[in-house]
Amino acid sequence: MIEAADFRNAMSLLTSAVSVVTTAGLSGRYGFTASAVCSVTDTPPTLLVCMNKASSSHLHFLENKILTVNVLGAHHQEISKAFSSKLTPEQRFEYGFWTELETGAPVLEDALVNFDCEVDQIQEVGTHTIFMCRIVAIQQSQHDQSLVYFNRGYHHVGRRVDQTESA
Repeated sequence: MIEAADFRNAMSLLTSAVSVVTTAGLSGRYGFTASAVCSVTDTPPTLLVCMNKASSSHLHFLENKILTVNVLGAHHQEISKAFSSKLTPEQRFEYGFWTELETGAPVLEDALVNFDCEVDQIQEVGTHTIFMCRIVAIQQSQHDQSLVYFNRGYHHVGRRVDQTESA
């Protein structure tokens, strides 16, 4: 049998993009830092988002059935830390500039990319809830470095491409 600590140690070696996943509804705006986000299919465009059921905002994501995956750039490390801290939901949104796209879920204005989604399916597995999310809007920025999490630390990947190189 695989021990939980052994699994977590092994998973720390899987490099993951860092995102802040947000929602909004009658009870306010909520968000959390996530590394468990991945593509499911492009027809229809769908993402999978995993969230710990112990999260203080878990119930709000279940009720709202909308969310935005805000993929963080290298310059967003403080935002990632804020959304994984004990700050109140209101205090978390003091970091960054927030707008909306189609669903009304908060969109981080200068994220690498924002995936605005409606939740189509919800599945509970162990300690987590899996949200299957149909993408209804996408917004991309011009930033070229991503914030990733590897071996329990933040790192930056990507490089600036000269216009002459891409021609």
